[in-house]
Amino acid sequence: MIPPAVTVADPQRFGTVFDTHYQEIRRYIGRRLDLSVAEDLAAETFLIAFRQRHRFDPAQGSVRPWLYGIATKLIGRHRRSELRRYRALARTGPPPDDDAHDQRVVDRITAAATVSRLSAALAALSKGERDVVLLVAYGGLSYDEVAAALGIANGTVASRLNRARAKLQKSLGVT
Repeated sequence: MIPPAVTVADPQRFGTVFDTHYQEIRRYIGRRLDLSVAEDLAAETFLIAFRQRHRFDPAQGSVRPWLYGIATKLIGRHRRSELRRYRALARTGPPPDDDAHDQRVVDRITAAATVSRLSAALAALSKGERDVVLLVAYGGLSYDEVAAALGIANGTVASRLNRARAKLQKSLGVT
């Protein structure tokens, strides 16, 4: 097995980083922004990572949170679109799906109210709180990985997530 630091630093082996993490990063971006933007931003994430590979410090963590940090910063540039999307979902509900009709109808009826309320609640969070929540929920990152991805302290991750959970529970009427 090639050590991650060598893979990131070596332009000839950087393809391994891309092959290993591209789909995960694209899915994360697609959940945060419109799917039509996800491919482009995922590609841009890896382009930036390749150009800045000399900045990767394996002592700070693995490649995965580093890539999520780059992706999250790119998403930040598209923040207004993200907020508009959450506000639109809050007004209109989830977009239609192309899966099996009968099951999708049942799922959409069940989820419509929740999606609307959750989208409104996510839009009401601060940028920092929303980034932490979505890195944990969509990316499946640990507190340490979120801290590394956003360049913040673990305690900041914990406090933002705690505040966000309280706000989301209040908005969704969960106790």
